Amino acid sequence: MSVTWTGPAEAPVSARIAALAPSLQPSERRVVDAIAADLAAAVECTAQEIADRVGVGRASVIRTAQSLGYDGYPQLRVALAREVALAPATATADDSPIGSLRAAVDRFARALPHLTAALTPADVERFVAALDQAPRVVLVAAGLSAPLGLSMAMRLSAAGRPAEYLPDTLSQLIAARSLEPGSVCLVISGSGANQPSLDAAAAAHEAGARVLVLTSFARAPIVEHADTALVIPAVSDSFSDELVHTSRAALALVIEALVDQVVTRRGSRGREARDAALRLIGGRLRE
Repeated sequence: MSVTWTGPAEAPVSARIAALAPSLQPSERRVVDAIAADLAAAVECTAQEIADRVGVGRASVIRTAQSLGYDGYPQLRVALAREVALAPATATADDSPIGSLRAAVDRFARALPHLTAALTPADVERFVAALDQAPRVVLVAAGLSAPLGLSMAMRLSAAGRPAEYLPDTLSQLIAARSLEPGSVCLVISGSGANQPSLDAAAAAHEAGARVLVLTSFARAPIVEHADTALVIPAVSDSFSDELVHTSRAALALVIEALVDQVVTRRGSRGREARDAALRLIGGRLRE
């Protein structure tokens, strides 16, 4: 099945690659991995030079550009040049522990502008409205995404929007299957391919509930079950790097911002619930 970028036109190349890479054809994935590894070098290459570098045909490079949402490779090069020109300067390499730590933080900071690149205002509005209005919300998250499920359930509950999170995946499946029409099953899955989460999303959809998804990849299997999916591109430099250094930091940051939007939407109800939660926390603190 052909894969094509359908997100915002202003999304940078690196964000498109991060969101689409897992669902591209093998030859296209080799092309995007080469581009992502060195954006500046890719700007200087023709389609044929990229093809020769990664061992694919020129047509594969052109097809990759089209999968990323561009008319052809020249338009992809222009988008790359713009992204490189706007990128902040990188710090001097330092192999010490503190230097490596700073470098990791710097890489994440450079990725921050891209975290919302695949989002549309309409999708975010539908997502927040569904959370606010649903009579019942069940959180589904497993593996490395499991802590995010607990975090979001706690944050939503503190905002006066009670949400359920059960750490056991079988319990999540049972809860999802018990949802009624109008309720929400919110699935958090960085990979978008976790089988227990896929099963729970399918069960919730079959039950008539609204399925909301937070994931890192636009063509992940979990998106097929979603009524509304928010795609937060991975912060890694390439898909292969994401497999080795899997991070959920980007999703965690967006989750906090989404809960703030729920609080804002709920108006005085949200503010009062948050104030009450803070008073309870204050009462438990000691010098």
